Amino acid sequence: MAAEGIVYDPGDCSLELEVELALDVDVEGITARHEISLIKALEHDNEADWESYIASIRSYASENGVNLEGDPFARLMTESQRIEITKRINDDLTYKKSNCDKYDYMIAATCGMVAGLVDVFFIGLPGTSKIGEAADKTVDSAVMGVSKLFGWKGPRDPEGNSVKSAVGYLERNYSVNYDQALSNSPNKKMGTSGQVKNLTPKNHHIKSLGHSPDLIGLLFSIINQFTSTSTFVSDGRLITIDTETFELKGNNFPAKVFAGFCNWLGHIASDMAGSSGSKGRGAGVPIPFYSLLQFIDVGSFGQHRDTFAKVAVKVFEEGYDLRHGVALAVPVLIAELMTRLAWTFKQKVYHQKEWNECIPTANNPELRRMLLVAHGTLCLVDGVDAGLRSGGDIVQFMLRSNILAWARFGTLAIKELRAWYKVGHIDIDAANEHLDKEYAKLLENQL
Repeated sequence: MAAEGIVYDPGDCSLELEVELALDVDVEGITARHEISLIKALEHDNEADWESYIASIRSYASENGVNLEGDPFARLMTESQRIEITKRINDDLTYKKSNCDKYDYMIAATCGMVAGLVDVFFIGLPGTSKIGEAADKTVDSAVMGVSKLFGWKGPRDPEGNSVKSAVGYLERNYSVNYDQALSNSPNKKMGTSGQVKNLTPKNHHIKSLGHSPDLIGLLFSIINQFTSTSTFVSDGRLITIDTETFELKGNNFPAKVFAGFCNWLGHIASDMAGSSGSKGRGAGVPIPFYSLLQFIDVGSFGQHRDTFAKVAVKVFEEGYDLRHGVALAVPVLIAELMTRLAWTFKQKVYHQKEWNECIPTANNPELRRMLLVAHGTLCLVDGVDAGLRSGGDIVQFMLRSNILAWARFGTLAIKELRAWYKVGHIDIDAANEHLDKEYAKLLENQL
């Protein structure tokens, strides 16, 4: 204050007349111009039902002038903020129409054609191609890896067959009660006493649902082990038979479920590469969800007028199993990866985008359309080749068809139809993904 030229005297406490008049107020005599009353609280009865609760809310809002219509968050934002959020939702969180140019379609068709040629010239019938042989060896290695994980120490005879030894180890230690392989054997461990028709060692893995390497197989395996039963599919019908009593290890229910899961996993691994006593390639396990084709018991095909369900079983008996499915996945992966890489390269080089904008996510409408064209081209080449080489035989046609390519094309077609139908609507999956990312950022900031 001294630096600013202000002299302060603590002893001088006098006030000017205007200040004294301003301070000379009768506080007790002040009256409010507007009386402020408390808002009535909403009383809620815990015993009331939902309809009564909603009715009480609407009544309270009507009495107190509360507007329940419209978006309450809209009133918390400025006009520019609303415009920004609307633009962001339209750009990132809604289904958009694809705007592919002719080059996108040419690139996608080329990728599908390359994959189709690989399927035609390097896949062929089960177990007859180089890729098929490599797939069989891959499954053999996987079986030996699982066996080592479960305690297998290797073959007793160093000169013996390691795969057969690994399979035998799993068969001995992870036997199940639903492994019947004959129709007419009275032995409950070996046969079904005629309840399941045309059951043989070559097809019992597809007819027994517990042998399916998917969630359906796991479910029926656990049920069969708990109830000492065996479930088969025959002539489009579900058939359950009683088996010898099967006791799962474990002192409580969760432990028994875990033991049942381990039994299912070990037994599936023992059957993936054929049995230990099989000659040649042996009967493996079906491709995931392939067993469900037995429920399509319609149609009349071939010389014997078989239904589609019987045709599916005959195709499996010819080696169309999980090992062949590994080989079938090669051209599908080629079409998928080539299309995604080509799209990324075009976005970076041709459209001059940043790398973070060139990530090939499935939410991009142009990439989604290109994948549909690529896999459609693959299926077209595969279907024409299978039709020409089969000579009209439905079994040969299915043996030469790539079921994984058709399944992938089907899922892409459904996604494209849904996106076309919902253009302009909110993409729930994209919105959930965005919210998950924002939630992860909040957690990081909190930590």
